[in-house]
Amino acid sequence: MDSNFYVFRSVWSLDAPVDDVYKALAELVAYPSWWPEVRTVREVSPGQSELVCRSLLPYDLVFSSRQTRRDRGAGVLEAALDGDLDGFSRWTISDTPDGSVAVFDEEVTAQKALLRRLGRVARPAFEANHTLMMRHGRRGLRTFLAGMRLGRGNSSS
Repeated sequence: MDSNFYVFRSVWSLDAPVDDVYKALAELVAYPSWWPEVRTVREVSPGQSELVCRSLLPYDLVFSSRQTRRDRGAGVLEAALDGDLDGFSRWTISDTPDGSVAVFDEEVTAQKALLRRLGRVARPAFEANHTLMMRHGRRGLRTFLAGMRLGRGNSSS
């Protein structure tokens, strides 16, 4: 297997209805307002954006995200990634008795020269960096969704 190929899965239990979670995750340009490691999102064209992400380790990942599937009924948001990361990412959002769950799947090959050079020895650090980023994203989304509920004047939905 290519030492620069990564498969990630994160499962976020959220105290919010599927529609709110889908709406928040569908608005990629708003991610920097609630996800600290997503530094910038610039819409290049409808359905395509350029992102700059940086977690604890001192490097930026710059890549484009092009929507390939946006299915509100199925709760799926999927994008093709190109740049420092090549591959895809997908959110799948579904109902739970306490709110919803958002599952993030990503399969990418690191193309950034630094990551490729250090891939064999630094893979555990890169994976830990991703885990930290996802933990902060979940926390930020929970806070963002709570603000949505408060904005509607309903803190118990």
